[in-house]
Amino acid sequence: MSIEVNNESGAEVDEAEFAALGRFVLDTLHVHPQSELSILFVDTEAMTELHVQWMDEPGPTDVLSFPMDELRPGSEAEETPPGTLGDVVLCPEVAARQAQVAGHSTVEEMLLLTTHGILHLLGYDHAEPEEEKEMFALQRRLLLTFLAGR
Repeated sequence: MSIEVNNESGAEVDEAEFAALGRFVLDTLHVHPQSELSILFVDTEAMTELHVQWMDEPGPTDVLSFPMDELRPGSEAEETPPGTLGDVVLCPEVAARQAQVAGHSTVEEMLLLTTHGILHLLGYDHAEPEEEKEMFALQRRLLLTFLAGR
């Protein structure tokens, strides 16, 4: 599994931890071990530009996902074909504000957002109530299992 983590944000980020999270999520969801994922941390200015360009919404956001090969989760019997999952882009500054409101650490918020972004790359969405229920339950289970194993 090729997971590239780059930090262009200026914030302190444990890149190995985010690579481990990506590997854990993809392994758990039976994504082919030769698949590729990119996780990128950017500053507020860069995230604002991406948010305006791709979502046509003002200001920075916490996380954006840019799917490439439209891979979907596999199963124990059949993993996904190899491919490029895509990019998850996070803004630590926005995550830090959200973490303060939520009452947990910035790292925990960024791990949550990374999991959320990876699930979007795998086709999960939360536009409809049932989709949201499924995605958020899976996101919670994945993150809690990962954190328990650290």
